[in-house]
Amino acid sequence: MEKRVFLAIFLCFAVAAIWQSYFVTKPPPAPPVTTTAPAGGVAPGAIVGAPGNPAASAPAAAGAETPPPAAAPLVADASARDIVVETDSVRAVISTAGAVLTSWKLKKYPGEIDSHQPLELVPQDIPPNTYPRPFTLATDDPGLSQTLAHALFQPSADGLSLGNKPGTLSFQYQDAAGLNARKTFYFQPEGKSYVVNVEAAIDVRGTSQPVVLEWGPALGLGYTPNGSQSLPVRAVQFRSDKVERLTADKLKEQGKFEGQLRYAGVEEHYFLSAVLPGTQSVAVQYQPLTLPLPGNAEGKTRTFVAYAVRATSAGQGTATLPFFMGPKDFDVLKAVDVELSRAIDFGMFAWLVVPLLQTLKWINGFLGNFGWSIIVLTVLINLAMFPLRHKSMVSMRKMQALQPEIKSIQDRYAKYKLTDPERQKMNQEMMALYKQKGVNPASGCVPMLLTMPVLFAFYQMLASSIELRGAPFMGWIHDLSKMDPYYVTPLIMGATMFWQQRMMPTTADPVQARMFMFMPLVFTIMFLWAPSGLVIYWLISNIMAIGQQTFTNRIIGAPARPPVRPVAAPIGDKSRKRT
Repeated sequence: MEKRVFLAIFLCFAVAAIWQSYFVTKPPPAPPVTTTAPAGGVAPGAIVGAPGNPAASAPAAAGAETPPPAAAPLVADASARDIVVETDSVRAVISTAGAVLTSWKLKKYPGEIDSHQPLELVPQDIPPNTYPRPFTLATDDPGLSQTLAHALFQPSADGLSLGNKPGTLSFQYQDAAGLNARKTFYFQPEGKSYVVNVEAAIDVRGTSQPVVLEWGPALGLGYTPNGSQSLPVRAVQFRSDKVERLTADKLKEQGKFEGQLRYAGVEEHYFLSAVLPGTQSVAVQYQPLTLPLPGNAEGKTRTFVAYAVRATSAGQGTATLPFFMGPKDFDVLKAVDVELSRAIDFGMFAWLVVPLLQTLKWINGFLGNFGWSIIVLTVLINLAMFPLRHKSMVSMRKMQALQPEIKSIQDRYAKYKLTDPERQKMNQEMMALYKQKGVNPASGCVPMLLTMPVLFAFYQMLASSIELRGAPFMGWIHDLSKMDPYYVTPLIMGATMFWQQRMMPTTADPVQARMFMFMPLVFTIMFLWAPSGLVIYWLISNIMAIGQQTFTNRIIGAPARPPVRPVAAPIGDKSRKRT
């Protein structure tokens, strides 16, 4: 196949893959629950009790919409109140009502809606008493789980201000029925600022009960504001030495997993909430939730994934489980668990993305601006690929010089069908022509194909790296992870791509020429809504390619004008003279 056709097909597939991966918004999953829970009860479909236990997970009955009368508390707080824990990286709020997490703000990351406020990972606009809050205690007995959800736990302190030091906060509840529940939070264990170890135990009259820690809806807003592009919320877990990413549709087919899960939780584009059981055996129950957008009258919805964890190997009724709640920053995740860094979806070129990301961060250590760091790294990559591109351009120029003779051969055999044996003679003549002229028809494509992994890896790195989130460049570009608000860089990128295409060697086939000239328009439309960091990368790559094409043209000069035979004769046939 003629190399330009092969390259065109490859580019079309590349465009389709990039469009499907980054620019096509997947429809939200159908809501598994359409009924709103009554106040004071548990929403239908909410995860209550042990994962997979039908009795514990069943919706609250009509007679159980309000919690049953509780026994007289012996150790409890006087009223529901918030306990605030401050660290250098996190501001956590824990309510004494159920000893649950009501807020987990990341101080180093701006919010989605208000960039002047820290990012909140715990959904705040879900009606109370409908779905469990993070770290809600539950067990196999639904009535006991209801009591624990509404119990007023007594805290060990009124608040903690830790800075960068570790700290401990405990909660306890006892009543006259013999229920004794304890929950302890260990903040920043071993200096891991986004990790909290949760230790929980439940017993009734000295008999230990199974312990379930429920997270409830996760993670963040459940949608992307301002029309920005983002990955859908989905479950992620590490099982049998590989990472599994589970969409809402897959979770409907199977939502419960048991055994040794190195980590399991819920991810969005840039952030992660996950339990880290390590070598413990656990049972994890996921549940996709589709809820209406707050204040939306058009019936639009948003997606969450709730999950609950049961420590099946907990000894003596005490479960101790670390949880990570923070950014999908490669270095941060690797410091927690080397396999946790694979929660970042770098795609099939992860082996190349990681060194590129480390190089980008190293350059940014000197420049202090990720926009300029992207430009510098793009220049370095293009310089490294210069020899391959030069070889490809030279080969394309040689092929361009042969186009009249190739076209003449093709015209002479155009009357034969593809299945006709005479078409084989055309291929033989063309191969003989290539051999006589010393041209390899694949030499133009192969060098370019060798550069494709680097280009796709760079693209994937910029699309997945949290380092670009909220990172300003200059002028009107205040966030490299979001689109250019005025479409300036995409339009310039499209113009440079059109210019580059005009400079490339062309074939004699006008259909191919028109198709290649159409590509800049397609890419321009695609990049109008792409993150500005990606557009800058593509723009600089185009400028470098234009400079290299100019340099190559000066070295090899203008293409020669070979004589054209009016009728092509087979190679080696001396009975017909060329004119």
